[in-house]
Amino acid sequence: MAASCATARGAESQRGFIVIAVLWILAAVTALVLIYLTYVINTAIVVASSTDRIQAEAMVSAGLELAALQLSGYSEAARPSSGTFNARVGAGRVFVSFRSEAARIDLNAASKQLLSGLMAGLGASPFDAAVYADRILAWRTPTGLGDSDPETSFYKTSGLAYAPRHAPFPAAEELGLVYGIPSALVERMLPFVTVFSNMAQVNILDAEPQVLAALPGMTPIMLQAVVSQRSDPALDPHALIGMVGGEGATIASSKAYRVVVDTELPDGRRRSSEIVILLLEAGDEPYCVLSWRNNSDGSTVSQRAALR
Repeated sequence: MAASCATARGAESQRGFIVIAVLWILAAVTALVLIYLTYVINTAIVVASSTDRIQAEAMVSAGLELAALQLSGYSEAARPSSGTFNARVGAGRVFVSFRSEAARIDLNAASKQLLSGLMAGLGASPFDAAVYADRILAWRTPTGLGDSDPETSFYKTSGLAYAPRHAPFPAAEELGLVYGIPSALVERMLPFVTVFSNMAQVNILDAEPQVLAALPGMTPIMLQAVVSQRSDPALDPHALIGMVGGEGATIASSKAYRVVVDTELPDGRRRSSEIVILLLEAGDEPYCVLSWRNNSDGSTVSQRAALR
């Protein structure tokens, strides 16, 4: 009797062990399934995000190609200095605007008066603006004096670990290295300056009011008249040159254009890119890219090209 009871208890204990083992196995399988589901979901999210990015990049490239095609279809004299259009690309849509870089002040070509006028209009005192303009000119001007150059010596004695480039600005952002110009002023200047137009004048048909205000001799009344009248299609553009006195002003375009491409994906999400291109007169390609900024993620790819 005692032996049979012991046998029963042993069998029951064995069954209990088997149940526990099965439960552990089921728990392990459940954990593996959850891990796999998490992996599948995360992979699907990454793939979907990557697909959207690829689609948006393709749409931006299509918008850029359409803008370049439109601009290259004109002779240089008849080419529009600005414009907008939109087009359907696949299941999405692109909204494109383009403007000649001549609408901005070129850091490598503009006069001291134009540079100081911009900075004064953006909040610098006239005295400081003139000093900052001299620093910009010194930064971009070549010199054969080496370490004996007064500007180079000034940077060294000011405790800076670098000297002026004494060559053209490769990018507008380098303005932040010019000694003495407040970083806040540099940030305010960047939307209105360029290194790509290679023109000493600014196109008054497309320039922002802040740029027009920087022209020598410009007054508030004159500025208001130019801004209000330049949109009149019946107005002779050359009349605007006479209105502002001509100095620092032009109605000509540069070969460099800033193209903004806004993409709208099928689900309504939008992305934006800003590209500066140089139109080419010869060769297999109608243009080359000088700068590319994806405004959706802040990334920038920039290069300097000779404009002459």
